[in-house]
Amino acid sequence: MSVFPSSVRGVAFVTLALLAGCRGCQEDTPSSSSLAEDAGLRSGVKVPLPPGWSAQVATDGSFQAGPPGRPALRVDLKPGQGGQMPSSEKLADTVREQMKNFTLSLDQEEDTTSFSLLRVTLAPSLADGGLGAEVPAFFGARRVGDDLFLCASLPGASSEEVRLATEACRTIQVQAAPR
Repeated sequence: MSVFPSSVRGVAFVTLALLAGCRGCQEDTPSSSSLAEDAGLRSGVKVPLPPGWSAQVATDGSFQAGPPGRPALRVDLKPGQGGQMPSSEKLADTVREQMKNFTLSLDQEEDTTSFSLLRVTLAPSLADGGLGAEVPAFFGARRVGDDLFLCASLPGASSEEVRLATEACRTIQVQAAPR
């Protein structure tokens, strides 16, 4: 059971409309997980995870990882869409658009040629005009070759878990296929 109200539980899923499910995700080791796009692809994707984190494939096909017992990071693969990597400004616009019932504080924006990041603090607007509990969140995009990986922290992640999830997204790699 979540300690967050239902409006906050959906925070990470807000921009997940940007995210398509990854196919064929599989766990490799506790500190590094691999994703295979599909059975026909011989290269793998490495998502370096913090010590103690594990990974799984969720029922919706997304790759999720986190500390024991609960995921804190979601990664979705969009094969061949690396050229459509959103900027941190686009991520912010999308979050603002879809989270109209939340107050959004921008904590960090970052853009490079292969990574964009939006780290925020969200608080639900209450009917009495006040604000609910603040929660940290991040949304990111990582381009590796022609592929796009869209990442988000999941509801319930602590500030430190959001930071660790951000670094895992930032360092996603693709391994070349063996010859």
